[in-house]
Amino acid sequence: MNLTAALSLSLIMVTLAAIPSASVALVVVRSATGGVRSGLAVAAGIVVADLLFVALAITGMSVIAEALGSFFAVLRYAAGVYLIWLGVHLIRSRRTAPSIPGVALKHSTAGSFLAGFLLTLGDLKAILFYASLFPALLDLTKISLADGLLIVFVTAVTVGGTKAFYAVAARRLVHRFHTPERSALLRTSGGFLLAGTGTYLVLKT
Repeated sequence: MNLTAALSLSLIMVTLAAIPSASVALVVVRSATGGVRSGLAVAAGIVVADLLFVALAITGMSVIAEALGSFFAVLRYAAGVYLIWLGVHLIRSRRTAPSIPGVALKHSTAGSFLAGFLLTLGDLKAILFYASLFPALLDLTKISLADGLLIVFVTAVTVGGTKAFYAVAARRLVHRFHTPERSALLRTSGGFLLAGTGTYLVLKT
């Protein structure tokens, strides 16, 4: 893989990672309500799922995706239900959660990671990208070990870096919502956003 191909892949992946989506919403909400660590854990889960897709793409993802089509559907439903649960939990906590700046709700790092991982595995757009557009950008039949390592590096840096930026930016923004009323509004809005995203994942075909 030459430099031009690597730069093109990086630009495309940064753009896709930065576009507002369910994964961005999850990173932002978890970071805003649970701290940067929770947001970064979600980002890590997203990156690991993307790297799994990269591995599948290199080994013939289109065939695997077709064979495991129902499995991906189950993952999408699981991610949707989990997001709905997170949203409801966040809405219910709006009156009891601390409103002091810098004090976050207690979110499990493993739970945040799992949420990002499941959400990405069940994301039809991610599956289509790695199964169709990704092979169109790169000749996967001629990928060497060095090329594979470079693709892994590009994926981790572009996707992980972009999601991490959202996590940090969201946590900085939350400091402006330091009053109890604004804190409750933030948690309620975030809860409805997560629940709505989860509902969309469950209902979409």
